[in-house]
Amino acid sequence: MINITLPDGSIKQFEAGVTPIEIAKSISVGLARNVISANFNDHVVETTTKLTEDGSLILYTWKDDAGKQAFWHSSAHVLAQALEELYPGVKLTIGPAIENGFYYDVDLGEHSISDKDFKAIEDKMLQIAKEKHEFKMRASSKLEALQLYKDNEYKTELIENLEDGTITFCDHATFTDLCRGGHIPNTGIIKAVKILSVAGAYWRGDENNTQLTRVYGISFPKQKELKEYLELLEEAKKRDHRKLGKELELFAFSQKVGQGLPLWLPKGAALRERLENFLKAAQKKAGYEMVVTPHIGQKELYVTSGHYAKYGEDSFQPISTPKEGEEFLLKPMNCPHHCEIFKYTQWSYKDLPKRYAEFGTVYRYEQSGELHGLTRVRGFTQDDAHIFCTPEQLDEEFKKVIDLVLYVFGSLGFENFTTQVSLRDPENPEKYIGDEAHWEKAEQAIISAVKDKGLDYVIETGEAAFYGPKLDFMVKDALGRKWQLGTIQVDYQLPKRFELTYKGSDNETHQPVMIHRAPFGSMERFIAILLEHTGGNFPLWLMPEQAIVLSISEKYEKYAEKVLNLLENNEIRALIDNRSETMGKKIRDAEVKKIPYMIVVGEKEAQENKISVRQHGGADLGMISVEEFANLIDNEINKSLKQF
Repeated sequence: MINITLPDGSIKQFEAGVTPIEIAKSISVGLARNVISANFNDHVVETTTKLTEDGSLILYTWKDDAGKQAFWHSSAHVLAQALEELYPGVKLTIGPAIENGFYYDVDLGEHSISDKDFKAIEDKMLQIAKEKHEFKMRASSKLEALQLYKDNEYKTELIENLEDGTITFCDHATFTDLCRGGHIPNTGIIKAVKILSVAGAYWRGDENNTQLTRVYGISFPKQKELKEYLELLEEAKKRDHRKLGKELELFAFSQKVGQGLPLWLPKGAALRERLENFLKAAQKKAGYEMVVTPHIGQKELYVTSGHYAKYGEDSFQPISTPKEGEEFLLKPMNCPHHCEIFKYTQWSYKDLPKRYAEFGTVYRYEQSGELHGLTRVRGFTQDDAHIFCTPEQLDEEFKKVIDLVLYVFGSLGFENFTTQVSLRDPENPEKYIGDEAHWEKAEQAIISAVKDKGLDYVIETGEAAFYGPKLDFMVKDALGRKWQLGTIQVDYQLPKRFELTYKGSDNETHQPVMIHRAPFGSMERFIAILLEHTGGNFPLWLMPEQAIVLSISEKYEKYAEKVLNLLENNEIRALIDNRSETMGKKIRDAEVKKIPYMIVVGEKEAQENKISVRQHGGADLGMISVEEFANLIDNEINKSLKQF
């Protein structure tokens, strides 16, 4: 008999060899009907895997993220089979599940795929799905695996990097693929499929390698869910930050300037400035000091910090100077610079914590195929800060940063979020720097703080930064998409590498602990997500223009200018539309620009010294005085901006 521990902590006994689906049946028939994947002792397993030892079991349905991953991973196998049957001679490479759906990279050889071919691929996938083929895992020797893929250099390369005895295949129907596992019971569960797009992708992400064709798709257990998803996609297209950024005149890109280097237009620059001032005010209350550091640094600075080893391949090439042997880099991170600022002065424990903040621009040479609007760029500004504190201050300082992040989210309408405690991967210690004891202290400090603050959190192993564990804030936007926004990291390693010290109460020298934090993450990515979350209808305090004055005719332009002056005196951002257009056209244009309030002035308004107010979206607020309108604006802003 073996003991199986379930998520609720209960322990059940079963005969060795029992499968997850059999355990599900012992709990309820309904659960067994819906289970599509499982996890045993932190490893994804099939629902038919025989369990032969004591352990913890989690059963996944379509409602679970892990269940969706198994569903989409299995769908990628079906896509691969469909491509092989439709395009004889293609070479398969890899095909993982992704956040929404899956893809498969293939070398099509002489074939090509366009959107005209999507329907045929979908039909073939559904035909395979309807045949209800079971997914079956089997072990393979390295020799057998290499023989199977002797004509596929991509799979051969993958297999050569695997250890003999660890290689497995997944079979369904007449199709087989190199795979680690994690599938749904059979293809019949897949009821709806959509091929979304095709794109170019270099093998292993290296521009020097062969360019493959990446086929993106998504699948669902019900046709209704596919319909809802496609409707959501249409809404996402309307909210695409690249489209809205152009319409609202916020930012642009220039091939002459360079890919991935955004140009902020006047309205966008003003938007950034308001976000910066908003955070600067909160940081000032929280005891931060603003610093400014250069855009470049000597290569040795980043070698010391470990960033060169980590980001060297993604950095711009070293900048040489007239002095022989001297090399600089565009900075990939701000933290090494802040370490040097702390080191400039000899501190006492009484001086700590020291909190340095900077809106610092950093640079990473992202591959051109991975660049995407503002969400993936080569130059971006982080709302960076680093706190240097004593070990005794760590808990309180970490909690204060959590409060700051929650204030930022609340004031910008991000109410739906969870937190992720990102820990190191114990099976890959070479990915991290520093000693075991410091890592354990840092990880426990984060978990303790999160519990004390009562946050809803999950633990993700292997997602830590190379120098320390972190708390990531996972925000769900208006379309239900998850984004990682805001991060707090505990670091014992950089203070050690930079030999940072302070004098303790015992008059001995001690090493401070360093907290890295960025509530926005990067200004570029944050604004992109905020644009899509709000659809361009930012909180009123952040809008480029809060009101527009529309005069009914030229006769009332002087009164319109008087109203504009009164609005500006009340610190309301407004402008006048005095074009020779119809009122309907002016209102429509203001709606497209998403200006929150339209102020109409004509004969009656001029006579009574009032304004007629129309809200974005069509609501008519009637005729009121400018003072009443100013109070309305103040109340709305105060309601939106949380207290810190």
